[in-house]
Amino acid sequence: MKRRAFVSHVLDTPPTKTESQPQPDELMLGEQLRQLRKIKGLTLHQVASSVGISTGYLSQIERNRSKLPIGVLKKIADLFGVHMNWFFQPEILGPVEEREFIVRAGRRRKMTFTGTGIHEELLSPNLNGPLEVLLSVIEPGADSDFYSHEGAEAGYVIRGSLDLWIGNRHFKLTSGDSFSFASTTVHRCANTGTVSTEIIWIITPPHY
Repeated sequence: MKRRAFVSHVLDTPPTKTESQPQPDELMLGEQLRQLRKIKGLTLHQVASSVGISTGYLSQIERNRSKLPIGVLKKIADLFGVHMNWFFQPEILGPVEEREFIVRAGRRRKMTFTGTGIHEELLSPNLNGPLEVLLSVIEPGADSDFYSHEGAEAGYVIRGSLDLWIGNRHFKLTSGDSFSFASTTVHRCANTGTVSTEIIWIITPPHY
């Protein structure tokens, strides 16, 4: 992800808090922000400086103690490389006793990478643990291009075909095939077929 220029204006004082109790989706929002910030390896100060707010205000947001203006959320989402709809999916809020363990089929958090033809659903309950499990759908013609990151990953092709590059090696996988490799090695995936490819993808530590 490209480093973004710091915003010169910093909001030193957070908006006045209201006395009303936050709603469940508001409670989830601060937790999601904190999870993504830690996964990206960013400090409170780095994020706050990049989006033009104070470190104290961001800390309050992450602890659900202050309201979050939509404009500030948009800047944070851009910095983290996610779309804003990542944060506004109330269907992920299952019964309290399930939230840390179970993801029901109708409550998966969804992400679409605009213009790439790649869509993903988070199968793991959250991004706090050591594993990130995704259902990836790669449309015909879609290509991730080469990239690398810390950790390791593995996958299983459920449907369709997958062109996979690991370093300078190229592999053609079809339904039923699986793979694993060190994520620090540059890698790339593409769908050169005519039907959508579906893959279960496991990444450690979580990358989003």
